[in-house]
Amino acid sequence: MSSIRNRKHAVNPYALALTALALPGVALADAAADAARDSTHVIVRGERHGPYKEDHSSSKKATADLIDTPQTIQVIGKEIIREQGATTLTEALRNSAGVGTFYLGENGSTSTGDAVYMRGSDASGSIFVDGVRDVASVSRDVFNIESVEVLKGAAGTDVGRGSATGAINLYTKHAAPHDFASASVSAGGGDFSRATADANWKLAETSALRLNLMAQDAGIAGRDAIKNKRWGAAASLGFGLGTSTRYFLDVMHVDQDNTPDGGVSTIGLPGYSAPDDRDFLNDAAPVNPKNFYGTKDDFDDIQTDVVTFSIEHDFNNGLHLSNLTRWSQTDQDYQLTAIMGQAATSTRPLLTPDPADPSTWTLTRLVNNKDVRNTMLTNQTNLQAHFRTAGLEHSLSTGLELISEEQKSLAFDSTTAGAYPAVSVYTPDANVSGYTRKHSGAYSDGQTDTIGLYVNDTIRFSEAWQVSAGLRLDHYKTDYKSVAVDGTVTAYKAEDDLLTGKFGLVYKPATNGSIYASYAITQQPPGGASFTLAADDAANANNPNVDPQKAETSEIGTKWDLLHRRLSLTGALYRTQYSDTIATDTDGTFYHAGEKSVSGIELGVVGQLNPHWNISAGYTVMDTKVKNVAAVTADGSADLAYSPTDAFTLWTTYASKRFTIGGGARYNGEMKRGRDGAVGTPAFVKGYMVFDGVATYQLTQRVQLQLNAYNLLDKQYVAAINKSGYRYTPGTPQTFRLTANISF
Repeated sequence: MSSIRNRKHAVNPYALALTALALPGVALADAAADAARDSTHVIVRGERHGPYKEDHSSSKKATADLIDTPQTIQVIGKEIIREQGATTLTEALRNSAGVGTFYLGENGSTSTGDAVYMRGSDASGSIFVDGVRDVASVSRDVFNIESVEVLKGAAGTDVGRGSATGAINLYTKHAAPHDFASASVSAGGGDFSRATADANWKLAETSALRLNLMAQDAGIAGRDAIKNKRWGAAASLGFGLGTSTRYFLDVMHVDQDNTPDGGVSTIGLPGYSAPDDRDFLNDAAPVNPKNFYGTKDDFDDIQTDVVTFSIEHDFNNGLHLSNLTRWSQTDQDYQLTAIMGQAATSTRPLLTPDPADPSTWTLTRLVNNKDVRNTMLTNQTNLQAHFRTAGLEHSLSTGLELISEEQKSLAFDSTTAGAYPAVSVYTPDANVSGYTRKHSGAYSDGQTDTIGLYVNDTIRFSEAWQVSAGLRLDHYKTDYKSVAVDGTVTAYKAEDDLLTGKFGLVYKPATNGSIYASYAITQQPPGGASFTLAADDAANANNPNVDPQKAETSEIGTKWDLLHRRLSLTGALYRTQYSDTIATDTDGTFYHAGEKSVSGIELGVVGQLNPHWNISAGYTVMDTKVKNVAAVTADGSADLAYSPTDAFTLWTTYASKRFTIGGGARYNGEMKRGRDGAVGTPAFVKGYMVFDGVATYQLTQRVQLQLNAYNLLDKQYVAAINKSGYRYTPGTPQTFRLTANISF
């Protein structure tokens, strides 16, 4: 669908000045050319300028082009994902500064899958696929993904309940009205092997079938025993393609058979010190980052099934109606053995206290078990309209969402299961026994039903001024029950209305630029992130009688399209304020945390510097604070944990007729871990920078060879750390991967 807007005002001198500040030497002439080139400019939804730059969000709730949207939104397209050899959502998100899986888990528990932190908060519960929430704690493969959109800042009006600092939306591939086929085969370090195929067949004049396949059998470079083995198939059947009414039936199945990673001991890392009577640890050497502290029994089995039916219809009067019905189910069953430190006292030492013989040093093993089924059924209707009334131009998106989500978790026997023996710090052995895994008969079952009604509108008052605003009302009901081994049932219920909203004022000094200010509210109700309701503790965030936690985000920024709209520059200052939040103290009790705030600057550039040179880069700096509450980080400061002080990401390629050469850098600044009772473990993670590279050669018209190099300088770094600081995830060492890309 197209959105046509006339641009008839003259060149604005303020636009030229602002653009010149954005890109000295180039911007002035380019802004003048763009602003005066034509009195009528047509902007088409989905229009693209180069392989990296998108002009519009794929969300049906979007009411303006990205340049006119008063919010920081980043689109990570399939071209960058392919060039970098990214296979998972976590790897794709490396292109978004300050977004990543920095948190390994709390104490003995271990985070799995896409445990994403963004702008100081856990955003793992705000991951969506085609606008539909996907809460499973799994690693999402991108073999069937067209693009990844990162909405930074409050997104409650767009997605409902969720993280105050943003949302992540993956958009899947659909049947297209023309034939094509491609495949890729990869092999590389860490025993990596992977094959994918993407084929589309035109069945009739207006119908087509698209099939995406994936198979992977891979270890992790620089780690022992860890395995990521999976296969997937996705099919999209489309009817009415190229007509005013289109139907799609999409199905997907992904099967994963992984060996999970419980992390590596932090002994010997910077910041590790010896508590109590263990001074010998001050001189201890770091453990080998390859070490696997799990057992031969560890596994992570995941099955994901998704069925989607959608229909779209274009009316002659500028209306667009769509409806999506989806059922999905994810089963995850795993056993993950991690190391766990003990209290730092002479009577319960962390290690076997023999300073003269490091071979006797051991750590306790802790078994994490999980058997969870996530099921979701939703029907979502959206209406888009473009019209004029009272001299004002409107781009409206409104809709109704009916959502039912359920999470059932089976418990395990911890009283008669036994235990694995302690593990050697420097020479761990996975071939051990002593623990018998069995269900206890207890389980928990949580279900959240939501009715959501929203309206978003962009109103253009003139060629220079416009307002984007939205409201969303969600009525939610969460039912939770926990069934003990003896059959005792504990049940809780929470039901309420959530009202979220956003308002943004946009000033357009020229057709190719905007300056904006926005304000938005997001709310997270009890059980909103986990489907779990808890005891009647007034300070427990999952207490059904506690009010939803609210956050307000303010942002001012500017966006400019330069070089004939091939290059986008963005800059924003933001502040997110949480009021009366709830946190967990070291003894496990809950308390009201007063105020929490995240302030920062975000800069971005994406597009083409010339027809051969592509670039995507971003930089962010964050200042996180808590007030009127005890420190929540291990060093006793008022900062938030798992939030890099600053971060930078860059990816750029230069293409000739047959060769492409490129690469990039990823930097994350110092990051602090959470506060608990651990003594002597690192309270922070040092900042690091990693360089990657890519080179491709067009061997024949249909065959391209691609060589990726990761961590070119073989930098050793900590990618994630757990709350107690006993364990960390090592960064991937220098490794190479060769891929053959084939088109048919």
